[in-house]
Amino acid sequence: MHAPSLPDRSFEDYVAVTDDDRIDRLHTLAETLESVRILHVNSTATGGGVAELLRSIVPVCRDLGIDDNWLVMDATDEFFDVTKSIHNGLQGSGPPLTEDMKATYHEVNEENAAELDGPFDLVVIHDPQPLGMIESVRRKLPDTPIIWRCHIDLTDPDEAYRSFVEAPAERTDHAIVSQSAYGDSIALPSTSVIHPSIDPVTEKNRSLDQETIATECDRLDPLSFEKPLVTQVSRFDPWKDQFGTLEAFRKAGETVTDLQLALVGGMAGDDPEGLELYERVAAQAVEDPAVHVLTDLPDLTVNVLQRRSDVVVQKSLREGFGLVVSEALWKRTPVVGSNVGGIPLQIRDGKTGYLVEPDDVEGVADRLVTLLEDETRRKRFGEDARDHVRKAFLLPRQLEELLAVFVDVLELED
Repeated sequence: MHAPSLPDRSFEDYVAVTDDDRIDRLHTLAETLESVRILHVNSTATGGGVAELLRSIVPVCRDLGIDDNWLVMDATDEFFDVTKSIHNGLQGSGPPLTEDMKATYHEVNEENAAELDGPFDLVVIHDPQPLGMIESVRRKLPDTPIIWRCHIDLTDPDEAYRSFVEAPAERTDHAIVSQSAYGDSIALPSTSVIHPSIDPVTEKNRSLDQETIATECDRLDPLSFEKPLVTQVSRFDPWKDQFGTLEAFRKAGETVTDLQLALVGGMAGDDPEGLELYERVAAQAVEDPAVHVLTDLPDLTVNVLQRRSDVVVQKSLREGFGLVVSEALWKRTPVVGSNVGGIPLQIRDGKTGYLVEPDDVEGVADRLVTLLEDETRRKRFGEDARDHVRKAFLLPRQLEELLAVFVDVLELED
């Protein structure tokens, strides 16, 4: 395992978007945890929402005086093939789980756990990838509570994968899920629900001056910001349904003149399907000059695209939470999203965007047309969206809830 590099973060950067009561509560929680050494473990330092969350949470905790640490697994492509299958299986559609797959999973987890150099007072294991090291962690740190933070949708898992993950999950001391329904299909210890959040001070989400926006827009040529633009920002992953978004865009384009689509995404370090899917999406779009398939853009460029798009789409088939929705809403851009996972928590239907069923391509197209043809509605939705995200989906709220769980699990008094 290795410790990824971290950005500088000051808690003071968040004061302008945080209520005074929450600021006071965070300082109290941090004081309670000041003698506690915490470790987060996940499978990748780049790509995907978990890495983004940890890249913000860990340095902010350190600035608050908490000894917070983050280690990333070292693993082979074969391991990530297996864990991608586990991810898909837990969301309802994975290949048969074989004994060889199980052996690969356990071998890599044991190799990584052997490198663990304590002591730690609390260990937080993120998602299924490092969950297989729990027995080794128990032997090394017998008195240390272990929390499993599951970020994915567990509402309809394949039985073989559910059983495989349930065995180590039951051995943790506490679980945190993103929605209460995610804990209903798998046996877990005591469970908390914490909605994820976006970090408003990162390059992807911070406020931008007009000169910066103009410079980034020029770099995106031949994409035109003088014509209607719909954007989806997602990892290239089958669950994100870029093909459905492309179909909905083409239907909407029959009504909206000069409509453009930007399909923006990256490949997470632990997702071997990403490149293959990117190539398939690009092949579908190669002969359509109105479709722009963009990959591995800098966060600043993504910020500008979400900010300058007329509408953002998130047409996921399954979704653990989908923070790209809050990213767009924070920038006052209405979102048309699927009614799955955490998306309906973020979109207030008919007020900040629209919800559609995940297989309803026609519905996505209709809602796109509704918004694209009504600038006044888009602006009203955008203002309401910004306010909704500020109240519910910014980092300080998630951090307060997370630290409160840590205090409870450690049985500390705050």
